[in-house]
Amino acid sequence: MSKIFMPLGDATEALDTFYPYFRLQEEGYEPVVAGPEARLYHTVLHEIPPDSSVPWDITQERPGYFIKASLTFREARGSDFAGAFISGGRAPEYIRYNQDLLRVMREIHEAGKPIACVCHGIEILTAAGIIQGRTVTTVAKCQLDAEQGGAKYVDKPVVIDGHFVTSRVWMDNPVLMREFLKMLRAR
Repeated sequence: MSKIFMPLGDATEALDTFYPYFRLQEEGYEPVVAGPEARLYHTVLHEIPPDSSVPWDITQERPGYFIKASLTFREARGSDFAGAFISGGRAPEYIRYNQDLLRVMREIHEAGKPIACVCHGIEILTAAGIIQGRTVTTVAKCQLDAEQGGAKYVDKPVVIDGHFVTSRVWMDNPVLMREFLKMLRAR
């Protein structure tokens, strides 16, 4: 069974994470959840409340489910994986400083393996220095992160550029996973 690297930390977005986690298993892949430590992590739900009496300009964050990382970034090796799925939420903002995570992402990238990324996950790809010259999409508020990484940002549900497939938010998961799975099968 081919393994897929899924890095996360506390405040990873629940739907960005669990949808691909289960979808990959349905297709016969083994998602390997990795974190700064091998432990239980908190997910969060991000949305703008639809019926708030006081409008929100940003997403509201509420606690979600827990997910366990069975591998640390330090222990991970890019050669062990068929690809990577980077979820969003606030976790990328914090874990993007982890040099072992960036090393693994570079190893997967340099091997030309498929990399899927949604929402704030783009912050990890930028920190790893692997999207320069690429066309990507992400949540609109991370456009600057993509551009600082040397990528061209476009606002589309999904963008494919080489072995990268990116999407904006969890509502784009069906098209993101469809394209990511095509890439994995083609290898």
